[in-house]
Amino acid sequence: MTAPSTADEWVVLGRVAGLYGVQGWIKLVSYTRHREDIFNYPRWRLKRADEWHEFTLLEGRAQGKGLAAHLEGLNDRERASQWIGADIAVLKTELPALGPGVYYWSQLEGLKVVNMDGIEFGRVSHLFDTGANDVLVVTGERERLIPYTRATVHEVDLAAGVIRVDWDADF
Repeated sequence: MTAPSTADEWVVLGRVAGLYGVQGWIKLVSYTRHREDIFNYPRWRLKRADEWHEFTLLEGRAQGKGLAAHLEGLNDRERASQWIGADIAVLKTELPALGPGVYYWSQLEGLKVVNMDGIEFGRVSHLFDTGANDVLVVTGERERLIPYTRATVHEVDLAAGVIRVDWDADF
């Protein structure tokens, strides 16, 4: 069992969606940009009953339209079944460093969004990818979907916890 000092130390990269076969393999859903990138992390933490447990990834692969993984210590369906629905996370320190002006979605979630006129829209609830660009889902007095593009996002200030956008308050 591994206990982080704060939840901010973790990044959830996916979740266990089911079982694959009889030898303890799990089916999973990956939240990484390229779904198989989740296999780039050799140490996974799975959350069950508000406790994180560490596992070593032995093998992972695309399986049809989904993904399957085998974790050390999960050698049969019964053991693996205990983890269905569990979040899969890694420590933020295990993520590759990004260049200037590039951010992980988890860094943007929770930031305050303000337009160029100083009107606060709320906070970033989550993001999603449309294929053409990412979209900020901002919740405040109402929900706004704001494209995460160079034309729209003018500044991301992680230290201040603010994203400044060129977006009309009436949209």
